[in-house]
Amino acid sequence: MLPAELWQKAKGRFRPSSPTGPSVIYGTGYEMKRFLLASLLILTALGALGGVGGAVLIFWASRDLPSYTQISDYRPPQVSTVYARDGSIIGYFYEEKRFLVHLEDMPPMLPKAFLAAEDASFYAHDGINPKAIIRAFWLNLRSGTRGHGGSTITQQLVKRLLLTPERSYMRKLKEAILAYRLERYLSKDDILNIYLNQVFFGHSSYGVEAAARTYFGKHVHELNLAECAVLASLPQAPSRTNPFADPQATRDRQRYVLRRMLVEGFISQQEHDEALGAPMLYRSMPDPSWRLGAWYLEETRRNLIDFLQEQNVLDLALPLERFGRDALYNSGLHIYTSMDPLHQKAAEKALRQGLLDAGKRHGWLGPMEHVPLAGFEDFLNKNIFVPQDLDNAGWTKALVTGVSPKGVETRMGSFKGFIDAKWMRWCRVPNPNFSSDDPGQMRPPDKVLKPGDVVWVSAVGAKGDANPVGAPASGEIPAYNSSKAMFNVPIQLCLEQYPAVSGALVSQEVETGDLVALVGGYEYNTNDQYNRAAQAVRQPGSAFKPVVYSAALDNGYTAASIIDDAPFISERGTEENAAIWRPSNYGGVFYGPTLLRTALVRSRNLCTIRVAQRIGVPLIIERAHALGIEGSIPQDLSISLGSYAVSPLTLNEVYTSFAGGGQRSKPRLIRHITDSWGQTIVNFTPEKIYAISPHNAFLISNILKDITADGTARRARHLNRTFSGKTGTTNEERDAWFVGFSPFLVSTVYVGYDIPKPMGATETGSRVAVPIFADYRQEVEKSYPEADFTMPPGVRILSVDAKNGFLSGPLSERMYNLPFVAGTEPTTVSGAPRRRGDDDVRGAEEIFQQ
Repeated sequence: MLPAELWQKAKGRFRPSSPTGPSVIYGTGYEMKRFLLASLLILTALGALGGVGGAVLIFWASRDLPSYTQISDYRPPQVSTVYARDGSIIGYFYEEKRFLVHLEDMPPMLPKAFLAAEDASFYAHDGINPKAIIRAFWLNLRSGTRGHGGSTITQQLVKRLLLTPERSYMRKLKEAILAYRLERYLSKDDILNIYLNQVFFGHSSYGVEAAARTYFGKHVHELNLAECAVLASLPQAPSRTNPFADPQATRDRQRYVLRRMLVEGFISQQEHDEALGAPMLYRSMPDPSWRLGAWYLEETRRNLIDFLQEQNVLDLALPLERFGRDALYNSGLHIYTSMDPLHQKAAEKALRQGLLDAGKRHGWLGPMEHVPLAGFEDFLNKNIFVPQDLDNAGWTKALVTGVSPKGVETRMGSFKGFIDAKWMRWCRVPNPNFSSDDPGQMRPPDKVLKPGDVVWVSAVGAKGDANPVGAPASGEIPAYNSSKAMFNVPIQLCLEQYPAVSGALVSQEVETGDLVALVGGYEYNTNDQYNRAAQAVRQPGSAFKPVVYSAALDNGYTAASIIDDAPFISERGTEENAAIWRPSNYGGVFYGPTLLRTALVRSRNLCTIRVAQRIGVPLIIERAHALGIEGSIPQDLSISLGSYAVSPLTLNEVYTSFAGGGQRSKPRLIRHITDSWGQTIVNFTPEKIYAISPHNAFLISNILKDITADGTARRARHLNRTFSGKTGTTNEERDAWFVGFSPFLVSTVYVGYDIPKPMGATETGSRVAVPIFADYRQEVEKSYPEADFTMPPGVRILSVDAKNGFLSGPLSERMYNLPFVAGTEPTTVSGAPRRRGDDDVRGAEEIFQQ
């Protein structure tokens, strides 16, 4: 058919000159035939030339095309999800927020909405829509721009996955060629499915599932027609016209999509009208990342990046095409960890409370900032406050406006507050040489604060767990009620401060090695991501002593052996640079002849050194390595007192050998990993190593059960459960530890400053770490049955005189029930006549062998 303009010209040229006369009619018809014949020949020639030219052009454009077949193996960047062991989500890792979903799992109206908006003839064309291309070409020609594309969904998919985003006719030609080929390689449903998972929707969301979560707080299968139309309206300009950036523009585009669905017959008029009138609620699905278990999530991230390094992936033949960080952030992995939310929440709460209490015992660190009088109103206007900010144990900033011996007056926005002096008794000048219990260190409020100071405060009577608070609701303190707050009545407040001291808590199940809780500090945030549970390497102090006594019990000692607790002096260093080492017990007291059991339970340093000296440091190092302490441990007698630094995670693993009957459980952070379609990539099975004999493990566990009744963990006595444990405190109270364990669970608490310095007199493991352990275990003990450590065959429990280590007799004043391996138990009764040659001389007379 001729172009319209040429056809009009032809009609004008061959219009009859006269309505009558045969010659005119003849001439006109003759010339018309000649014109049509000539035109046909010209068009045939042009078509032939055009066909050859087009073929050459297509051949030239096809030379460097990427392979379209790679789309069939669709592996886009997608979110990796980390789960707790109850199936709840801990967090996500991603560069592109995308969750793959199958077409059959989408609501039926969702693909139809996209077809109506983007490519209504999708199921009819071969990847290219000539009418749409001609229409777009004509519109671009008229406007002098390239604003109209006319691309099909197949072409858009090709452009996103295979080509660059440049706007040119050559790219469009390549796009059309690839789209045509792709349509012959994949089904229509496959192409549409890939497209709906690939397209960008703004706000870091790729694919319809991520978009549904971002804009509606739903999974994609939960969307209604109105919401489907919104999603279909976004791909055109997702960053500019999304519901959060421009709700009205989104509404206009939604109307367009619904109208197109109506025109195409995808929906009825009633469905159209109901969707158009449906109320729209835009909200994002909460992201659990970096909330509960933030430290655990970070440790999972660090471990996985190391595990997924290329060489390890190849060695293990894991079905992954990405490695390291790229694999974690783009492969859509499902990572199932051992974290138990009950344990993790209890651990985080206990550690935060313990650190807050310790920080207050260490003294007042000063206000956050000081505002001059002229800046009061400006500060209050900028820091908006509502009483609900103090709900759920919330903290808020308060501006000090007046100070007196009775307390401190404050302002929070338009509200007044008052901090009673009794809630400020802890505000002494920090001094590690004084105990926090010394009343002479307390200061009146007017010596602590002044008008213009900005401080953190909580409500007296606060309830909740957002933060630890100084005066929670109790029998004497009524609960805070934000709804009753009035502008002219001061809110009763407590002065708070974030602690400078930090710490960690690790908890691991004995049987599986599951790391059920891991907390690396007071609060995980942009300023503090240092995981003290795994990364801090500090001296464990007396918490190392069970390692020493474990070696001793295999080398001639029993629980009833007598050790001399007396002054010890040793020269250290070289002849040119010799130094005298004079270790002492805590408090500087010497107790004389002491049972091994008592030396361990009451953490006697001098007894431990003598034991180490007798059995030899190499045996202790060998035992430490068997129990999981790595590295080159120095051949120094001081290691018996815990001078070799370890992480809380490592020390916790050491104690699993005692709790587990001699088998050391490697901590299991991750249970298994699957790919984006649920196929298992790797399983991490429990790993247990025989470290010591069951007899040795039982002896240590049994002796350490007395830690609450007669030792340094009396602050955990209220748990009323069977467990063993050991405290640790380093010189000048720089580090405080407690490791507590039952047959089911081992938990380690560490507290100290990141840059080591004294925490203050009496800030020992007993004072600082044990209460944290007790608060945590109080919440989780109900998950495990009450059980004692299993006594292996060949072990006997005997009553022993606490004074001399003999079997208790009628004259014994104090007795202990102690475990012995058969053949090592004492046989002489305390107070009975002794005969030469008795084999229990080791009891009382062993003191002379030290």
